[in-house]
Amino acid sequence: MAAPKGNQFWKIRSSHGRKPIFESEEQLWDAACEYFQYVDDNPIVSYKAVLGKDGAEQLDQIHIRPYTQGGLCVFLDITQETYIQYRNKEGFSEVCSNIDEIIRDQKFSGATVGIFNSNIIARDLGLKEHSQSDVNLTTHEDALELLK
Repeated sequence: MAAPKGNQFWKIRSSHGRKPIFESEEQLWDAACEYFQYVDDNPIVSYKAVLGKDGAEQLDQIHIRPYTQGGLCVFLDITQETYIQYRNKEGFSEVCSNIDEIIRDQKFSGATVGIFNSNIIARDLGLKEHSQSDVNLTTHEDALELLK
């Protein structure tokens, strides 16, 4: 049975909208730390077959899992849009900024020492190598003139 037209039942609710998952920045920080610990405790395992003197063997290869904002959001059971709303919410911006910097630093440091693919991480972090020339050579003669 549908509610009668023109009803005002919504006015008797004690609150409107979904209750926030994180009511304080401390709760968000604690949950993010749980995510970081989960990632550290659960590396990615790949298997490689190696031919040895006794035949083929399977070697486990352990790979450190990078921290990601997407992974954090899945772990926290929120969307990335919700995380952005928390970042813009008063009191949460500093915690979100710290979380973002931890994620960025772990990726950057891992790529620097070769743990992660540096090309993929550079693209993910928006890093670019700029090569710019102030010399405008329009003809072969211009290039020869510069060499003199």
